[in-house]
Amino acid sequence: MPEIRHQPHAPTRVRTLAPGERIDAHHHDDHQIVYAGSGVLAVTTDAGTWFAPGTRAIWVPACTVHAHRAHGHLELHFVGLPADDNPPGLDAPTVLAVSPLLRELIRAYTAAPGDDTPERHRLRAVLRDQLRPCPQRPMHLPAPADPRLAAVCALVHRDPAARHTLAHLARTAGTGERTLSRLFRAELGMTFPQWRTQSRLYHALRMLADGAPVTTVAHRCGWASTSAFIDVFRRSFGYTPGAHQRLN
Repeated sequence: MPEIRHQPHAPTRVRTLAPGERIDAHHHDDHQIVYAGSGVLAVTTDAGTWFAPGTRAIWVPACTVHAHRAHGHLELHFVGLPADDNPPGLDAPTVLAVSPLLRELIRAYTAAPGDDTPERHRLRAVLRDQLRPCPQRPMHLPAPADPRLAAVCALVHRDPAARHTLAHLARTAGTGERTLSRLFRAELGMTFPQWRTQSRLYHALRMLADGAPVTTVAHRCGWASTSAFIDVFRRSFGYTPGAHQRLN
């Protein structure tokens, strides 16, 4: 098992990642905002994976062990905040809405991390005021603990186009359909269809970041039609898959 690195402070900086590149598990004593202006960023902890397209950022609380993975080319902007400075009041990783104003504030603040001028302090104050949890559906794949649930989630995640029923999946896990349904709600906080949709959206974002056509993404990620995929994507992110690709 790789060693988990400890960084006393979360650096404020810009770093580029190539498609598929990772930053191994680590933690720091500060809070951190991670924003990728393009591609898709995945942040994984013991509690699951949070994923964000270029119009979102991810809040990582102090002392949280986490790893990063890039889907598409990423220009990552990291903003560190002291552990006693938690403007959004969040104690778990959370996807943040990134307005055009916040996007430019993050870019400006990370452009000169060593600067310590009054202007930079004012910039930081406005940035803090703009931090808000994303009002739309959170992009989060919780990590299951129960081995039966973990086996089912791995099966679904491995083949997002498969149309297995919950009853079929329960049989493969050696349990009952009602038991499996309760496990989804109790451990993951969502129904099986909700979790499968999150898994499919995660795969869809990864494929779109790699430049796959929208129709191909819809088919390979399990939607019955391209229009159904576009509708779910729009309701989840606020824009269409085609617009997402143009933004990135």
